[in-house]
Amino acid sequence: MKLFVDTGDIEEVRKAAEWGVLDGVTTNPTLIAKSGAGFRETVLKICDLVPGGAISAEVVATSYDEMLREAMEIHSGHDQIVVKVPLIRDGVRLVKTLSDKGIRTNVTLVFSVTQAMLAAKAGATYISNFVGRVDDLSGEGMAAVAETVEMVERYGYDSEVLVASVRHPMHVVESLRAGAHVATMPFKVMDSLFNHPLTDSGLQRFLDDWNAAGLEIFEKSRV
Repeated sequence: MKLFVDTGDIEEVRKAAEWGVLDGVTTNPTLIAKSGAGFRETVLKICDLVPGGAISAEVVATSYDEMLREAMEIHSGHDQIVVKVPLIRDGVRLVKTLSDKGIRTNVTLVFSVTQAMLAAKAGATYISNFVGRVDDLSGEGMAAVAETVEMVERYGYDSEVLVASVRHPMHVVESLRAGAHVATMPFKVMDSLFNHPLTDSGLQRFLDDWNAAGLEIFEKSRV
C-alpha cells in the first residue's frame, strides 16, 4: 500500500520524505491556507521534496468551465501534480475531460460506493474515500472503502482506492485489511506508525547490555 502524507506544511513533507517510505502528498484548500504561503509556490516545493511522487493539488471553483481552467493551470505546474476534484456533477464531468487528455485526477469527498463508481467510470486515477468524517457521525467509514476496493477489482477499473480522513493508526491497519491502494494521513499519524512500547523497551535493553559489556563498533587503533 502506498503512503501519502496529508499536509500543506513543507517541513512535515521534508521530514516524512527523509524516512524513505513516502509515495506522495495530498493537499486541499484548507491545508494550503494553513501553510501561509502561496498555492503554486507550496505545491512546487512539495514536488521537489518528493521526486516522482504523486502530489494532489485541488481546484477551488465549482462550475465546470472554471474548474477546467483551474485544472489546466494546476496541471501545467509540474508533471507530478495530480488534479484534485470534488465529487460533484461538474467535477465528475471534469474528471472525464481530464482523463481523456491523459491528466491524472484525484476525486475527493467520496463517502459511498455509488459515488466511487461514478469517479471510476469517469476515469479517476485516485478515488479518495473519507473514513474519519463518517466515523464522527457514528457510521463505518471503512465499509465504503472495502466496497470500493471490491467494485474496482470486480469491474476492472484503473482507479486506485485512496483512504482519506485517516485519524489514527487503526485506520491504516483497516486500510491494509481492505486492500486499499493508498492511505493518506496527517504527519502525526504517519509518525505514530513507528511507535510500539516493545520496540522502545527492546532497544533500551540492547543498549544497556551493549554498554555494560563495554563494546564498541569502531575498535580503537592498536599502536
